[in-house]
Amino acid sequence: MSKEGKILFIVILTFMVSALTFASDKGIVKLQGIVMAVEVKKNTVTVNERAFAFDQQTSFFTEKGLPTTPDKMKVGGWVYIEAVPDKANRRNIAKKVYLIPGLVPDKEKHRYSFFE
Repeated sequence: MSKEGKILFIVILTFMVSALTFASDKGIVKLQGIVMAVEVKKNTVTVNERAFAFDQQTSFFTEKGLPTTPDKMKVGGWVYIEAVPDKANRRNIAKKVYLIPGLVPDKEKHRYSFFE
């Protein structure tokens, strides 16, 4: 497969995953997706083409629920995010970020305590 074909495949996969994994529950945004950009110094991460800010109150965890740090997020890696909308500033603020090994299908979510 050519480089352009691989890029197109990733973009299409990202849109499909975005449509399948986005959920909102009582004002909380919950989604899993591919990290497209990380700017630790600016406290932002882009997942499925959605920007999320993080701050001192944001908690970062491994897939096993152990604490970790934002610098462990890597472009191309997968995360599960719980965030709240900040409508005044037109952004989402991440409250919890879990680094996950890949897309977790519904039938596998029981293996992770953070999926409700």
